[in-house]
This record gives sequence, structure tokens and C-alpha cells, in this order.
Amino acid sequence: MKDSNFLKKHNARQIWHPMAHPADSIANPPDIIVGGEGVHITDVDGNTVLDAVGGLWNVNLGFSCQPVKDAITAQLDRLPYYSIFRGTSNDAVIELGEVLHDFFAEDGLTRAFYTSGGSDSVEIALRLARQYHKTRGEAGRVKYLSLKKGYHGTHTLGASVNGNSNFRTQYEPLMPGCFHIPAPYTYRNPFNETDPEKLAQLCLAALEDEIAFQGAETIAAFIMEPILGAGGVIPPHESFMPGVREICDRHGILLVADEVIPAFGRSGDWSGSRHWGVKPDMMTTAKAITNGYFPFGAVMISDKVAEVFENDTTGKASIGSGYTYSGHPVGAAAALACIAETKRLNVKDNAAARGTQIFDGLNRLKEKYDIVGDVRGGHGLMAAMELVSDPETKKPIDKKTIAALHRATYEAGVMVRVSGPNVILSPSLILSEAEANTILDALDSGLGSVA
Repeated sequence: MKDSNFLKKHNARQIWHPMAHPADSIANPPDIIVGGEGVHITDVDGNTVLDAVGGLWNVNLGFSCQPVKDAITAQLDRLPYYSIFRGTSNDAVIELGEVLHDFFAEDGLTRAFYTSGGSDSVEIALRLARQYHKTRGEAGRVKYLSLKKGYHGTHTLGASVNGNSNFRTQYEPLMPGCFHIPAPYTYRNPFNETDPEKLAQLCLAALEDEIAFQGAETIAAFIMEPILGAGGVIPPHESFMPGVREICDRHGILLVADEVIPAFGRSGDWSGSRHWGVKPDMMTTAKAITNGYFPFGAVMISDKVAEVFENDTTGKASIGSGYTYSGHPVGAAAALACIAETKRLNVKDNAAARGTQIFDGLNRLKEKYDIVGDVRGGHGLMAAMELVSDPETKKPIDKKTIAALHRATYEAGVMVRVSGPNVILSPSLILSEAEANTILDALDSGLGSVA
């Protein structure tokens, strides 16, 4: 590795960073992370801090998960790559298919289609939804419905169902046929409704209204995160996702659960859908499936959808989607080891306990600082604070102030993620009680520096 002087000199000079303005990255060079162990990361200057971001929602088992590292090494020595396009397969993906079948059996999902990551998984699920209806003889079902504030990656189709203008405006026009309804977001919504249960019913009514307006016979799928993640950690009322499931069933619309973030324990259950007692028709996964150690994902598919494809005799169900790295043997080996360790550690229970601890702590900080307008969480290790400059008008905090808070929190020993006016927390699911308190103490310090 080049020395620190070289790294600092060239930081953000020859590369553009995702989700950032190139000029801002040059003016404010990103932190250079060079090491990780457990739930901690170390920067180029030797500072070690607790990573409350969990990599990017994906390092559920921390940075020292030796079984996954060993599986990757062993697979690289044995078969570093081969395609699973028609005519070939490999042993790792076959074994992983059985493991995923068992892991998601309670969700009613029995088939896997492998991808390279979350955005790929969304793209495949939405494409398969259209193909499902065409194969069944309902070729007019081509539209998609989704939630405002929802996040579904940045491929063009995924960006089209995204509900955040940050990922849309500069890339329009996007795909036609994508329509959005209000999210069950109690702090800001067009109904000015703060009661979660009432808001859920209003959003479900908006869904019914949009279906009636578009025509149910034109809609292929509704895609949603069981708990909205990148949009600011927005957990719906417990009645919302079951209500969506009932409406979709009644109108013949497929329900796609985007679980790139919640799956594998982050929600406090093995899946976000299971958290709400819902069985989706398809589920997108990635991120924690390999603990972030290898780019990999899988779309999980229900028997209802699988039967239409597998029983087709017309040729319409021949799948024309896939990626060079779909079913990568190294990724599959990593996933096998990761799922085994995820189950062995039963991380979902710790995620639930530590999530409650952090949520309660954030609410105490809200009482202490007027700058904290809203706190969201309480469902596993997904939490957020929304910061405001005026609690009465809910005017969002300015970029300069939240950047200062981010830096002060880092200097207090914790890396957090800021997105717009939100401070988002998604630490590894192996987080200890003491480490959760470290996060809260650092945030207290950060808030105190700017309040």
C-alpha cells in the first residue's frame, strides 16, 4: 500500500465518489479508512473509531468474521470463477440455494435468482414481475407502484421506483409507468397526520385510489421496503405492510419486498417481511448475505411465482436477465459461511435488544436538544435522528451544521452516516451494550457541539 502522504495527496483526485459532488469531495476530502476489526475502523492517521454505519448497512457480523474470510480464500484456491448461464453451474450456488430455501421458508420463498448486489436484485425482481404477468396472459400489467421516500438502488428501473428526488431529478426522464404513493412517515406527510395507525390507513387509501386511477389490470407490482432505510429509517405502523399485502392480493398485483437492508436480522427478525407477518411474492436481498465481504445478492421467489415460470410450455418464461457475476462461486461460498455464522450467533435477537437501547437513548437526546426534531427506530438496528433548525416549523438543518456534527461525533470516537438532515445509525449486529452506549455518548458530544 502507498504511504499516507500519497493517499492524502491523491484523495478524491482521480476517482469520483458515489452519492457525492466531485467538487465537494476535492474540497472536503473523504476520510480514508485503512483497517477494520470487530465493530471498529481505523483511518489513515491511525485513529480508531466505532463504526455505527456497519460499512453501509451490510457488515452485520463485523470486520473480523474469520469463517467468511476463510470461505472466500478456500473458494479462490479451488474455483475462483465460472458462469452459471444456461448449461453450467457450480457446487457452491447449488448448496446455497438449499440454504436460502430453508432460511426463507417461513417467508414462503423457495427459489433464488442470483445477482451481484442490491440494485441488480431490484432490477431482476421488477423485470420478473412483468414477465410473470405476460406468461400468465396479462401482458397489460407493466406498471409499478412504490412509496415516496423509498430507496431501491440506482439502476434506471430502480431509480424510477425510488421515491427520493435526489436519485431522480438529474437523471430524468426515467422509466415510464412508475407511480408513487405517500410513505407512512409521521413527521412529514401530506395528511399532516402524526398518529402512526391513522397515517397507515390514509396511505393504504391512497394506494387503493392510485390503483383505481391507473387500473389494476395495468399494474405488475408494488415494491416496498418493510422498514424504509436510506430514506431516513421510517418504520410503518404494524398494520401497513399487511394492508398492502391484502390490497395487492385483491387486485392481482405482485408484492416485492425490498430487503436489501432488513434481511438477515437487521430488523430484529430474520426478514423485515416476517417482522410484520407478511409473505411477499418476491424479496430482494444483498448486502449482509456476504457480510459485505463480496458483492453478491439473490432475489427470493415464492412458489406462486415459480409455478408460473416452471409450468410454462410456450417459451414466454425463458429468462432473459442475468449478470456475468450472477452465482459467482466466491460470493456463494462467502454467503454460505455468512449465513451459517449469522444463524449460529442468532444476531437478530441482539439486533432487537441493541436497537431498543439505541432508540431509547436517541429519544433521551431528543429531550435534551431542540435540534433533534424526530427520532425513528425501535425495530432492530435501524435508527435515525432528523435534525431541524426550528422545531416548530420543522425547517431542516443546513448542510454546514450537520457536517460539523458529523466531524465532532467522529472526533468523539464514532463514525455515523449523515444523509440530508438525518443522522442514520446501522451498526453491526454483534454490537455490545457498552458499544451502543459509546454511540450514544459520541452523539451527545456531537449534538452538544452544534446545538
